[in-house]
Amino acid sequence: MKKVLPLLLFSTFSSAIWAQSGDLFVSFGQSILSNKGIGSPDPAGSKNDLELGNGFRIGFRFGLNSEGHTGHEFGYAYNRSKLNLQGASLGGMAIHQGGYNYMLYATNETARIRPFATGGVHFSNFVPPGSSASRGGGSTKFGFNYGGGVKVSLNSKYSIRFDVRQYATTKPNFENSFGVPLFLREGWLRQLEVSGGFGIHF
Repeated sequence: MKKVLPLLLFSTFSSAIWAQSGDLFVSFGQSILSNKGIGSPDPAGSKNDLELGNGFRIGFRFGLNSEGHTGHEFGYAYNRSKLNLQGASLGGMAIHQGGYNYMLYATNETARIRPFATGGVHFSNFVPPGSSASRGGGSTKFGFNYGGGVKVSLNSKYSIRFDVRQYATTKPNFENSFGVPLFLREGWLRQLEVSGGFGIHF
């Protein structure tokens, strides 16, 4: 019995692992921001003195899918934004984003068309003009996201996908980059992703 039980457990878990399939996508789309005022260097100023702008988004997503209707997805995205001070542009800036999402599909893993709903958690690293993420610049904040989309298999190897997701992230503070803190950072930054992608599944 002592020898049979470990063999049985190994067989069960290894079967579950091998039953999973994976996919890898690259996506392109828009990053549309709302409640995008991130405060002011002046405590007597306005919460919209410093404001982020909309931009494009390039992302990579790696998914693990079960034989049923669930899955897990890990992703990274580069968002190009811009920073404005009282309406005047201070230049372009990057938002690096990474996170995990739970996937719930309307159809099973063998279906050609798979609509899905998703929810997860992420971090965003906001890198203002003149700073570099590789040198520790910017401000990293955490948040949550939710949305949906559809994956469509073109053949046994390739797929396309479309996503619409809403991200809510606490607002950045650029004190390390600008040398002064930001005041009046109220509420959550909202980011709408609208994207399409191409990928392989295995």
